[in-house]
Amino acid sequence: MPQLATVTPLLARRRSSSAAIAIAALAGAVLSITGAAPASATPPAIPSKATAQSQLNSLTVATEGSTSRYSRDLFPHWITISGSCNTREQVLKRDGTSVVVDSSCAATSGRWYSPYDGATWSAASDVDIDHVVPLAEAWRSGANSWTTSRRQSFANDLSRPQLIAVTDNVDQSKGDQDPSTWQPSLSSYRCTYSKMWITVKYNWSLRLQSSEKSALQNMFNTCSS
Repeated sequence: MPQLATVTPLLARRRSSSAAIAIAALAGAVLSITGAAPASATPPAIPSKATAQSQLNSLTVATEGSTSRYSRDLFPHWITISGSCNTREQVLKRDGTSVVVDSSCAATSGRWYSPYDGATWSAASDVDIDHVVPLAEAWRSGANSWTTSRRQSFANDLSRPQLIAVTDNVDQSKGDQDPSTWQPSLSSYRCTYSKMWITVKYNWSLRLQSSEKSALQNMFNTCSS
């Protein structure tokens, strides 16, 4: 019995110590996860499901135009928005977490989450600002007849969900494709992406082609709200 009495407190101390270590480890993990939690890029004015469906239904379906005479230079960007900050820098600040900028408004540190592929980046050089509806796609959909001033407004539109910070090579792989040939690899974001695309085309009175509308509707059908 004395032996048992000696062992029992020892086991109790070991168990207590093990529990404390486990709790401390769990707390550390929670703190680590909390500290590393990425910002979620949040462009403005993403419509509700009902609004986006109504907008999609009202868009003009037509054969896609040509990229003849198209040039990115016809869509001037990035323009100065405030002080020394241009459109790209504004989106980096909006979509990032703990973003620090220098005197010229260039981001020197921060963290950016790319909702297209789920990657998180700590260097602004790894992030591109995607035009949700690409400039060349807009050109083929009606922007070829716009004034340069209107195209500039489109290319720097911060009031609608047209600009978003994403992984640079993902943006480059998307290029000027519409949803019939390119969609975010993170399937959980496709609902949001379709609503963004729809409302940009609607607000800028751009056309869409039949295959594009079908793809948008299929993506949109995954939306719960």
